[in-house]
Amino acid sequence: MLERPTPRAILVDLDDTILDDEGTIPERWRAACAEIAARKANLDAVRLGDAIKKVADWFWSDPERVRIGRQGFRSAGAHNARVVLRWLGHDEPHLAAQIYDAYRERRQAAVKPFPGAIGAREKHMSWSIRLALITNGAGPSQRAKIDRFGLARYFSYILIEGEFGVGKPDERVYRSAMEALGVRPDETWIVGDNLEWEVEVPQRLGLGTVWIDLAGHGVLPDSHVTPDQVIRSLRQLPDLFA
Repeated sequence: MLERPTPRAILVDLDDTILDDEGTIPERWRAACAEIAARKANLDAVRLGDAIKKVADWFWSDPERVRIGRQGFRSAGAHNARVVLRWLGHDEPHLAAQIYDAYRERRQAAVKPFPGAIGAREKHMSWSIRLALITNGAGPSQRAKIDRFGLARYFSYILIEGEFGVGKPDERVYRSAMEALGVRPDETWIVGDNLEWEVEVPQRLGLGTVWIDLAGHGVLPDSHVTPDQVIRSLRQLPDLFA
């Protein structure tokens, strides 16, 4: 049980909290590379996929590149694919775009809600806890996911990085959500899978924090961040306030 009273509001992350968006990334890249490589002589799908993963890991390891890349995932993904194609002797921008588009199509088709995630939202609504959805990423792609799964009806406020202008962990994101819901930090909890975005910065602002530990590995011993609560999936969240 929580030491704080039942919250008046909960801020909820989207990707890898409500929606399973990351789990199939490696296999989607492999399938995309296999599809495109089959059309091109002297292009090895395995080598292509391995190299794209290395470049992507490098690209998304830098906070500033992440900030820019989130505003245009297609541009960033196609750029990384083109870098790899150059290494492999195929400097063809259209081919890089085809690889990314093939990957993105597969990834979008694979996105789905985690088991019990929608039910958790419905239970909080029945308890009159106000909900805000706060998600990073481009406006069109995030709106498409929200519309696809009919999520808007569960939230009093939705903030998308590409529409708002800044994303987590910028403090303005959390403050805007709380202002829209008419609540104070001590009346608000936030739940999500990112220790910086949904724990470290919100705690600094005075929010209660629930970290979703998808892998079940726990917080690393050398971590300076300690969530108030840890759960494995969103379906467990209502039990914290029972």
